[in-house]
Amino acid sequence: MKVDYIIVGLGLAGLAFAEELIKNNKTFIVFEDSSQHSSSVASGTYNPVILKRFTAVWNGHRQLQLALPFYEKIFKKIDKNLDVKFTARKVFNSIGDENNWFTALDKPTLSNYMQPEIIKEKIKGVVGEFGFGELKGIGKIDTKELIKRYRSYLSSNNKLKKEQFEYNKIDFLEGSVKYKEILADRVVFCEGYGLKQNPFFNQLPLRGTKGETITIHAPQLKIDFLLKSSIFVIPLGDDFYKVGATFNREDKTSKITKEGRQELIDKLQKTITVPYIITEQNAGVRPTVKDRRPLVGIHSKYSQLCILNGLGTRGIMIAPTVALNLFNHLEKGEALDKEIDIKRFD
Repeated sequence: MKVDYIIVGLGLAGLAFAEELIKNNKTFIVFEDSSQHSSSVASGTYNPVILKRFTAVWNGHRQLQLALPFYEKIFKKIDKNLDVKFTARKVFNSIGDENNWFTALDKPTLSNYMQPEIIKEKIKGVVGEFGFGELKGIGKIDTKELIKRYRSYLSSNNKLKKEQFEYNKIDFLEGSVKYKEILADRVVFCEGYGLKQNPFFNQLPLRGTKGETITIHAPQLKIDFLLKSSIFVIPLGDDFYKVGATFNREDKTSKITKEGRQELIDKLQKTITVPYIITEQNAGVRPTVKDRRPLVGIHSKYSQLCILNGLGTRGIMIAPTVALNLFNHLEKGEALDKEIDIKRFD
């Protein structure tokens, strides 16, 4: 079997790169063993504003302009629209938050999303003594369902192998690799935190941050916007809400914990005042990097091996941009963005 590319991993990074290959009529096969869960348990929100500091996400506005049409094309392919538009309301904890909000409004990019009017009225069931700032132009993509349906799409087109990739089975040839019965020009590793087991790239500073979320049923919490305090509360419909997320840099497992659950409960009690029941809990390890930039590039010794990883907490926005940059780098000689190129760690 001869293909142009082998992709290892089918999170948001692998999905985005597969789409670039399809768009450019390249042949490929994806290896996916479902060992990583960060994309499936991610909130899936796209928001180019960091609400903790009222600053712009790195290249967020440009990423969003590419990402939304990108996912629209995929929705047509999988015959399901998974994008839900809504606004977000940031809980102000002091008068200082309100002042910082108005200061941020003077920045051109942020003014595209931040509403100038402060919401002063009380919201039933929500703690908000100092009011709220509202964001527009954001939304949520159901990443779990997206990957599930895209996996089925690839499988039906004989482009998916549901098995673990064995690094020691790679044979390096002149300008290509042989992996078992497959001959490929390149291998692109999109393994998320699974990168730590990859002997070719595990020296890169991917540290991983575990995140846990809960889903609650709260019939009295009638909000149709994303609520952001010390945690986020995202409406899912039918009075269900996703609540998250924790940040744990010590635990590198995808197992749910009592500690993570309790942390979210404690923060939720300071955010809403209505009763609820917890219906689900999830956990995954985000592929995070110390400088908060993705890991993209070519192996220093084996030019047939590439990496597309480290998308962190905003993979839904970043994935299409970095996948396009890597493809154009490999196929058209376009330079990689220096901020994502793994050469920055040489």
